[in-house]
Amino acid sequence: MTKTITQAPFRADHVGSLLRPSRLHEARSDFKKGSISAEQLRNVENEEIKRVVDKQIDAGLQAVTDGEFRRTFFHLDFMEHLNGFEGYVPDHGYAFKGQESEKRNVWNTGEISFNPDHPFLRDVEDLIDIVDGRAAVKFAIPSPNMFFNDGIRNPDIYPNLEKYAEDIIKTYQDAIQAFYDAGLRYLQLDDVYVAGLAADNVPWNEDLGEQRDYRIDLAVRVLNESLAKKPGDLTVTVHLCRGNYRSTWAFEGSYDRIAPKLFAKGNVDGFFLEYDDERSGGFNPLEHIPEEGPRVVLGVITSKSGELEDRDDVIRRIKRASDYVPLEQLCLSPQCGFASTHHGNELTEGQQWEKLKFVADVAEEVWGSFEIK
Repeated sequence: MTKTITQAPFRADHVGSLLRPSRLHEARSDFKKGSISAEQLRNVENEEIKRVVDKQIDAGLQAVTDGEFRRTFFHLDFMEHLNGFEGYVPDHGYAFKGQESEKRNVWNTGEISFNPDHPFLRDVEDLIDIVDGRAAVKFAIPSPNMFFNDGIRNPDIYPNLEKYAEDIIKTYQDAIQAFYDAGLRYLQLDDVYVAGLAADNVPWNEDLGEQRDYRIDLAVRVLNESLAKKPGDLTVTVHLCRGNYRSTWAFEGSYDRIAPKLFAKGNVDGFFLEYDDERSGGFNPLEHIPEEGPRVVLGVITSKSGELEDRDDVIRRIKRASDYVPLEQLCLSPQCGFASTHHGNELTEGQQWEKLKFVADVAEEVWGSFEIK
C-alpha cells in the first residue's frame, strides 16, 4: 500500500493542466457562436471535470485538479478578472521556440485590488464538491510575479514600481484568503517570469544588466510578502516554468542565477522544477534548498511528448538529485502541465494518463518504504 504524505506536495504530484477533450472544445465553440448558454457550457465543463477527477484518482494521484478546463491560458483568465486589469489582443503573441502563440495578454487599466466576485472562487468551490473528500484538491493560479512581465504595468497609473508591487502583494494576500475561505488547502503559484530571469536566451534580460539582480530580489520579496498572511494549514507551492505551448518552450538555462535567493529564501512549501531535458541544467542549484525546508518536486517526466520515459533512468535521476536534497524531501511529477493553454501539447489523452500513472508507480517504487508523518 502506498505511504501517504499528509501535507502536500505529494510523492506523486502534477502541475495541474490537462488536455481539453473534444467535447469541451466543441461546447466552447458553441458558446462563442451563441448556440448554447453560459450555464450549458458550465454543465459540460462540470461533467468533463468529474470525468478527469476520477481518472486522476484512478491513476494513483493524491492531489487532483480541474485540469484548468475553464481556462484558455493558464494565467490570463485569472489576471484579467482582478480589479485594475483588462484582457486585450496585442500585435504579437508570446515567442516560443519555432512559433508564436495565440495573441492574447492583459494590461493595467486602473488601481489594482482583488475582485471578491472573481470567477475562480466558484471554480474552486465546484471542484471541492466534485472531489467530495476523495483526494486533496489542488488549484493553480499565476504567481504575483507574472504581473511584472514587460508591458503589463501602466506607468501612467503606476509610475513607481514599488507602489505597483505593494498593490500586487495586497491583492494576492486578499486572493489567498478568499481561496482559503472557499475551502482550498493546496494552492500552486505558476511562475514563468522568475524562471525567465534565470535564463540567458531571453532578449529583455540582456538589457537589464545589474537590474536583473534587483528584479530577482523584488520577485522573492513579492512572493514572500504575498504569502505573509496565509493561514498555517494552507499549502502553497511554486512551479517554475520555462514556457509550455503546443509542446514548445520559451527559454532555456539552469536555475543557478535565482537559486541562491529564491530557493534559499522563498517561503513556500514546495518547488515544482522542470528537469525533463538538456535545457534544464543540472541539479546543482538544489544545494540552496534548506534541509527540512520546502519539498522539491522533480519534473523529470516530460509533458511535451507522449513517449514514456525509461523507469530506471528516472530513478537514477531522482537518486542523483538526492545528492543535493535528502530523498525524503523530494517528490516526482511531470515538468509542466499537459495544456498550459487550451490548445494542449502534442500527445494523446491516453498518453497523458499513462504518464500520470507512471509518475505514481515510480513514486511508489522509490518512496514506498518511507513512513511520512
